[in-house]
Amino acid sequence: MARTGVLTAAGLMLGWLADQAFGDPQRGHPVAGFGRVATAYERVSYADRRTNGVLNEVVLVGAVTGLGVALSSGARRPFARVCMTALATWTVLGGRSLAREAEAVAAHLAADDLPAAREQVSHLVSRDTQALDADGVARAALESVAENTSDAVVAPLFWGAVAGIPGLLAYRAINTLDAMVGYRNDRYGNFGWAAAKLDDLANWLPARLAGALAVVAAPVVGGEPSQAVRAIVEQSGAHPSPNGGVVEAGFAGALGVRIGGRNSYDGVVEDRGELGYGSAPTPSDLVRANRLALAVSAGSVLVSAGLAALVHRGRLPQVRRHR
Repeated sequence: MARTGVLTAAGLMLGWLADQAFGDPQRGHPVAGFGRVATAYERVSYADRRTNGVLNEVVLVGAVTGLGVALSSGARRPFARVCMTALATWTVLGGRSLAREAEAVAAHLAADDLPAAREQVSHLVSRDTQALDADGVARAALESVAENTSDAVVAPLFWGAVAGIPGLLAYRAINTLDAMVGYRNDRYGNFGWAAAKLDDLANWLPARLAGALAVVAAPVVGGEPSQAVRAIVEQSGAHPSPNGGVVEAGFAGALGVRIGGRNSYDGVVEDRGELGYGSAPTPSDLVRANRLALAVSAGSVLVSAGLAALVHRGRLPQVRRHR
């Protein structure tokens, strides 16, 4: 009987290849379906209290984790385990779709179509985009590529390596809920507290893995690993996110550009600190950022496959045959 770690590793790699080849499903995406369920449940679970937010996380993340356990338990044969892991991996990854969005932003900027670039980048970021100039649009897109490479590729692969199918699905539920309610505003300041904190915890190790991979991959985009290390060490702490700052600083240092600074969210200005030491990013830097993201993504699937082989060294339970 094959070792479960090898099967998990194979499933992660196949799922990553499927994401690179096809991107997100255009219709009936399971993550979108989860979002609709979460929105419906919020109507009955919401109150401006942290305890209600904690309960919201327990119920929704717990339900998705339970589904992952059931799917994993049902896939007892080696071939079924690989296929189910690959399908779950493809479902939760978003690397190719992220690259397509960034490519579209770069194309609009290269064509000097600033209104179209502003509209396109609004698909990637939650900041106010209508007043951004070309440099601001390019910066917003590059920051999204960096952070979402960690959130939508490195982190799910990491948790898939650690906890298999349940880890893949649970992480995506945690990250989705943070994107839905993890805001410091009047409605979600208390209710979304648990979602934000749990997402920070789930991304702590993956973000640092993503930052390290950006350092290693810097030469792929003509960058210096030492500059990426310097940016992470010296500048990541200025970012309000304990995880986003590490990844964005690593990308900025590797690419030799300067990102970060002041952003507006629903009219509220937030200073995220400067990251990197070069000039403001250009459309060509977005192309380089996508290349760096792909290198980080490829590195993460290899690391995760190796981690899975180490963590899951048991054997699948033998399927009993009734004669």
